[in-house]
Amino acid sequence: MDRIDEYRHIIKTILNEHAQRKYSHGEIERLPICDENLDSYLLLNVGWDKHRRVHGIVFHLRIRDGKIWVEDDWTEDGVAGDLLDAGISNEEIVLGFHSAEKRPYTEFAVA
Repeated sequence: MDRIDEYRHIIKTILNEHAQRKYSHGEIERLPICDENLDSYLLLNVGWDKHRRVHGIVFHLRIRDGKIWVEDDWTEDGVAGDLLDAGISNEEIVLGFHSAEKRPYTEFAVA
């Protein structure tokens, strides 16, 4: 398995693990969205919390330029930690939600 295929497998595993976690309240579905053609992977919360509509991204990961980009992350502990636990090194992860100027101050790749 080449590195990109390994990334895809790891990301889909993490995505599905998060999708199986129950939302703490309301009637919320967690929908894993995988687009291997664009190498874009999202977890969405969709449903209702009493009278309030819920529709939002939990996290968005992309494979870009040979690295995993965390484009958005609203998880409690950070999805980058899940990637590290799965064997992805911090040099292979870019926190895309930080500006290019701030990325050198993180423990992850700048791009």
